[in-house]
Amino acid sequence: MNTVTQVIGAIVLIVSTLFPIVNPISCAPFFLAMTSGATRAERISLSRRVASNSFFLLLGSLLIGSYILSFFGISLPIVQVGGGLVVISTGWTMLKFEEDDERKKIERSASANHLMRKAFYPLTLPLTVGPGSISAAITLGANVPHPGGGRLLLGLVAAFTSALIIALLVFIFYAFADRTAKLVGPTGMSVIMRLSAFLLLCIGLQIVWNGVSALARGF
Repeated sequence: MNTVTQVIGAIVLIVSTLFPIVNPISCAPFFLAMTSGATRAERISLSRRVASNSFFLLLGSLLIGSYILSFFGISLPIVQVGGGLVVISTGWTMLKFEEDDERKKIERSASANHLMRKAFYPLTLPLTVGPGSISAAITLGANVPHPGGGRLLLGLVAAFTSALIIALLVFIFYAFADRTAKLVGPTGMSVIMRLSAFLLLCIGLQIVWNGVSALARGF
């Protein structure tokens, strides 16, 4: 197997694993709801910032995530439990929010130039790149060639390209979320957002359960 085939295979594996977990398609309604007071230009700029943050988070998780956890003595199950609780909190907040009140609050934040402060939290973490994505990226990164394996460049290229592809997809779905909303209509978007919020809540519970189950097996 030549080097190009190995790189392509690694990229396909990483992207096909991370994309369904990051899932920018289902996250787009949340992004749109949380930026409803922004102009189109502001939303595109914010989408670019979120995509950039997502790229660095995924790339860091792929390349050095396992080292960071080892340094602090943190296990993946703990990351799943802690991150899952954050996802549950986000899903619950989105599930019970009132659109008019939330829109007013967001508009006040946007007028005070606070919109970009939301680029990392909560729009990037945990909405886009959550604990599930980070855990999966760290696990995949453990199989990326590291120094001493003789294939370091291959691993770097695969990790960089994969993270870039995911980030580009995040930007596309977020930047054009408003056009999707126009096609679906306000009622349809409200239904999609409520269903997505419930699914996000369930995903958070599943992540916590996976972490708790792994910890229980350790005992």
